[in-house]
Amino acid sequence: MPSLLITVSPGDEVPSALTRRLAGLLDDPSAGSSAGAVPRIVVAPTDSDAMAPDAFLARVVAALMKLERLDVEVAYVAPHATAATGNYGLPHGDAAMRLAETGTAQQLPLIRDDAATVLVGRARHLGAAGEKLHGECIADSATIFDGTVRAVEIEPLTVEPGVRGRRARALPGGWKSGRAVQTGGTNLVVEREGELTDRVVKRSTFYRHHIDWRLVRP
Repeated sequence: MPSLLITVSPGDEVPSALTRRLAGLLDDPSAGSSAGAVPRIVVAPTDSDAMAPDAFLARVVAALMKLERLDVEVAYVAPHATAATGNYGLPHGDAAMRLAETGTAQQLPLIRDDAATVLVGRARHLGAAGEKLHGECIADSATIFDGTVRAVEIEPLTVEPGVRGRRARALPGGWKSGRAVQTGGTNLVVEREGELTDRVVKRSTFYRHHIDWRLVRP
């Protein structure tokens, strides 16, 4: 079945504005000129954008989640290699655009957090003000740390159970996987796709959403 390509680039940094923009594009009657076409959002950030490419991709997918339109296919045309292209085995640049136009979408676990933010690249749980993090972290029932740690790194997976976490600077093989990675602490702050939120929280959880998303992959 052919795809109906809708290209989006950063323009609205406020998530609610991006959600409205995507809703308008998907509901535009003039966009349905290709009979039977499956909507495919081509996410095409550029190096000149203030927002990191992975951060914009995550916001687009989060907007589709809020619109209950995870049936829409997503193609990612990153300007350079990123954490997300590494996670999902994606090309970048011209090769990514060719894949966006001709590739096939696959269902993948959608990882989000308790703030309705989607994770496509990498997140970290850190201690506030550059201090070490005091608390504990688990992936399902497996302990990642209990006590003090420099940081916890979290990444989505392309297979079950969906997400993994490890102590920062851990030895190879230090990942622990689960349907959720949860950290609680006395001085916890969250970094998502390289963007740090300064507000201290008691806990943060990245977990598998109950509906998968559809990503165009090689």
